[in-house]
Amino acid sequence: MRGQSRLDSFGSILAGVAHRLGLESKLFEARLRRQWPDIVGKPIAAHTRPDQIRFKKLYVLVHNSVWLQQLTFLKPVLLEKVNAMAGEPLVTEIVLRIGEVTADHSSTAEATADVEPPAIQPSPQLLREVTLHAQGIQDQALREHLVTLMAQALSQPEMPPRSARRSP
Repeated sequence: MRGQSRLDSFGSILAGVAHRLGLESKLFEARLRRQWPDIVGKPIAAHTRPDQIRFKKLYVLVHNSVWLQQLTFLKPVLLEKVNAMAGEPLVTEIVLRIGEVTADHSSTAEATADVEPPAIQPSPQLLREVTLHAQGIQDQALREHLVTLMAQALSQPEMPPRSARRSP
């Protein structure tokens, strides 16, 4: 019986940390939003936006009722494409809802990338927890960078879903 290898890949370490912190679905949601036009195609992506995943259901916002009706027939194909991108069946159902959809996904991502979020200091308790999760990383500089990155990400206030942020 062999012990754990000292040379774990960075991807496997991050996957383990994400699993222990319960961040897997959030990471998948972010990847899904980023790759949405590649998954569903640009014509559909122009009128839809993945909103959130809850209890293995992917909630997709759709521009209007015409698109909602059309996409109802494409649910099995979309579900297959989403799970193929995930590499495993993470989503069992797609729920379509009419909501606000931005016209250009790439310009939105670029605009938000230019805005520097305010620096929030992580709590000492969060720093200890993150440090414990990263203690298996041998390279000190890499470990410190990962601890800082995870602490910053976990210190950000959670934004409500875009559908809840609409102004009346």
